Amino acid sequence: MSMTETKIALITGANRGLGLAIGRGLAERGLHVVLTGRNQSAAEAAAADLAKDGLSVSAHQLDITDPASVVHAIASASKRFGRLDVLVNNAGIAIDRGQLASSPDFEKVRATLETNIFGAWRCCAAAIAEMKRNNYGRVVNITSHLGSLSTMADTNVAYRVSKAGLNALTRVLAAELAGTGVLVNACSPGRMNTRMAYGETDRTPEDGADTPIWLATLPDDGPTGGLFADRKPLDW
Repeated sequence: MSMTETKIALITGANRGLGLAIGRGLAERGLHVVLTGRNQSAAEAAAADLAKDGLSVSAHQLDITDPASVVHAIASASKRFGRLDVLVNNAGIAIDRGQLASSPDFEKVRATLETNIFGAWRCCAAAIAEMKRNNYGRVVNITSHLGSLSTMADTNVAYRVSKAGLNALTRVLAAELAGTGVLVNACSPGRMNTRMAYGETDRTPEDGADTPIWLATLPDDGPTGGLFADRKPLDW
């Protein structure tokens, strides 16, 4: 199969953890995967590890808080491979554990929103423009149970608000893109043994990668605008 026929996936924050696990899973399913990270060397090292297993991968520097970096990464991937079919918005931060809404650290709030909602939104806007050229696309936003309005609580406020916003963005984009061939969904992979988990879980990133991989490879009549965990819809 030529590269112009191979589906191209770009994953943010893919040099380690969940992003890398999703990248491996998509590459094993025959996609070419562009692994991105803020540090070019880290992204290249992750790609080299997957390439050793015969997987089709490449690396690109991408800082989702930098508008120019987002435009450059998406445009470069689309130009190099002739298309962009899948975007997985995996990059995110959780830096306000225990913070309350009534006594916020607004520097942490700003940084969290800049990454978790505005960064993902930037990537969506850039990637969807490319996807619409081929009337095909799959956008997967990595969210969290903590962003669910039905179970909202009173700590980690910036993280919760950012993920609730990402859920809303998912629904808005899905409604806007209905009938275009671009499906937009979000999923909560659960707590895994990554930097965000503070060592409090023994689930691996591979345990959380199944649903994002499923959403990234949905058929044309697949669901859109939903929040999923373990391939099952969740309450917002």
